[in-house]
Amino acid sequence: MNQQIENNFKYHSPKEGQPEKYTAVREKAKELAYLIDELCPNSREKSLALTNLEQAVMWANAGIARNE
Repeated sequence: MNQQIENNFKYHSPKEGQPEKYTAVREKAKELAYLIDELCPNSREKSLALTNLEQAVMWANAGIARNE
């Protein structure tokens, strides 16, 4: 049995303090998203920047959920 696979594909119920960490990550990312939206012209690059920011939030929150 591969422990990494088992951990990555199971449900991780929030532990004490984790929801606040998820919120903090999302709020900071939202600040950056607004800055990108304000400064970058509408373009493929802007779309990719926002998409990758969303991915960064998802991976950061997965890191919190899976490893604490």
